[in-house]
Amino acid sequence: MERLRLKYEDAKRALKTLEEILREPYSIIIRDAAIQRFEYTFEAIWKFLKEYLKEKEGILCNSPKSSFREIFSLGFLTEDAAAGFLEMTDRRNETSHTYKEEVADVIHGKLGDYLVLLQGLMRGFEGKMK
Repeated sequence: MERLRLKYEDAKRALKTLEEILREPYSIIIRDAAIQRFEYTFEAIWKFLKEYLKEKEGILCNSPKSSFREIFSLGFLTEDAAAGFLEMTDRRNETSHTYKEEVADVIHGKLGDYLVLLQGLMRGFEGKMK
């Protein structure tokens, strides 16, 4: 349980840094920093989900998409939110190509929507992690 609690706290801290950077006025530097924060926030949250599924549900997942599908099947996500998380996973996989301006701009343009999805998901675990 301690490992799960640590992953949950890591995910919450990472999400807070993404929230903070998205309040900053746009610049190329802020865009790039926001994408970096999105990367590590995404990683922290899916690793928390992986641990939650293992410890609480006995489900083993080895990828973000399988984790999001399982969380959906357990009722933590609506169908639309699950589709958003699957798209988010694809965008996360594109972040290694942010040296291409158009890729960076597309990803940055989606971060506000992704933030809302991530916040909603994490809120769904608040009562379960006390």
